[in-house]
Amino acid sequence: MNTKNKYLSVFQWFIYLLANSIALPIVIGNVFHLPATEISSLMQRTFFVVGLSSFIQGKFGHRYPIVDGPAGSWVSIFVIFASIGTQQGLTSMETLQTLEAGLIIAGVILLLLGLTKWVQHLLVLFTPIVTGTFLFILAIQLSGVFLKGMVTMDSNTGQLDVVSCLIAIFTFSVIIVLSSKAKGWIKNYAILLGIIAGWGAFLIFGKVRPSNTIVTTDIIKLPEVFPWGFPVITGSVLVTTILFTFLLISNTFAAITAAEEAIPNNKGQFRVRLYRGTWIGGVSHLFSAVFSTIGVVPLPATAGFVRLTKEYRILPFLFACGTMVIISMFPSVVGLLASLPLPIASAALLTTLIEMLGIAIRSLTKQPLNDRNSTIIGLSLLVGIGVMFLPDEIFSGLPYIAQNIGKNGLLVGTLLAIIVEQLWKPKK
Repeated sequence: MNTKNKYLSVFQWFIYLLANSIALPIVIGNVFHLPATEISSLMQRTFFVVGLSSFIQGKFGHRYPIVDGPAGSWVSIFVIFASIGTQQGLTSMETLQTLEAGLIIAGVILLLLGLTKWVQHLLVLFTPIVTGTFLFILAIQLSGVFLKGMVTMDSNTGQLDVVSCLIAIFTFSVIIVLSSKAKGWIKNYAILLGIIAGWGAFLIFGKVRPSNTIVTTDIIKLPEVFPWGFPVITGSVLVTTILFTFLLISNTFAAITAAEEAIPNNKGQFRVRLYRGTWIGGVSHLFSAVFSTIGVVPLPATAGFVRLTKEYRILPFLFACGTMVIISMFPSVVGLLASLPLPIASAALLTTLIEMLGIAIRSLTKQPLNDRNSTIIGLSLLVGIGVMFLPDEIFSGLPYIAQNIGKNGLLVGTLLAIIVEQLWKPKK
């Protein structure tokens, strides 16, 4: 590999890490009504944790080039707790402190399951149907997040920002065309080229707005420890997190499975990779709690990025992760990077969901689609996806733990697939 291609590979991985880190901190900041300075600080800490967690997973954990990023599944938990916290009369910071406790509980459970290898006793639960169901519902859930990011409102008129929306569609189309029709290095760097084209179009049309990041005079700024305050454990967060940990295990399982399918000639040692990936995932959750960020997990959508770019090597990935950690300590650079328009980042991430959805479908169809398997798949997908469309008010009279579970379609669908498949054994 020549030096030019090596630098381009590192830069493309860095941009992908960046794109996965920008959107969700802004979403959570707005959900909890955090001031701009807090959102800026949250973004800096997210960059730091994402880079650090991705590096230790790639070097010591599952050892695949899989990006650790803010989890869409954790975002749903944050949003649900924000709603319930308001009902209980809690302030935003008090709610965030309980979520810190949830991250610590999940981290300790994952750490123990990985180090003791007890996670192997749960492998029987994660069949191709369960893994495919998880990936399918996750793709549907994230598609909503990314489409909302592509469709922005004009701050002056309060109506659809047509130009920004069209540029986002243009970015999406460029990446799809280059990844499917182009050849050589252009095909491999389709996502990077698409983002550059979209960002350039934003500049040409004057659509780049000041970032949420506040300009600071600090040259170097280390990430704060427990900026939301010290964790507070409640019964609701304890029970919810214990159940939610099953989802985190299925997330790690799905990410490693998807990576094995995306990376040729690299299968083997699945259990060892899962053990390491699980306990390192516990460490990552402890990092997320200590530095007060959204929980980071291995992103199964990375397999889609790998398949699109044909970037299978671990070394450029590790260099990009290290770069992310270093740059996160320079507030002025974080402010510049955070100016990447949300519609562009969202459009680029949406393209990776196409490949992830393909992996989900292949996983679901690994076994014959007989009456049993078709019923389990249909039931899990219909209920899991259907829950996402129910109004929040429908759960308001239930206990808080039931609300936490009932509002989370990904959790409901995956748990339903596990339960029904274990109860309905196939005929021998």
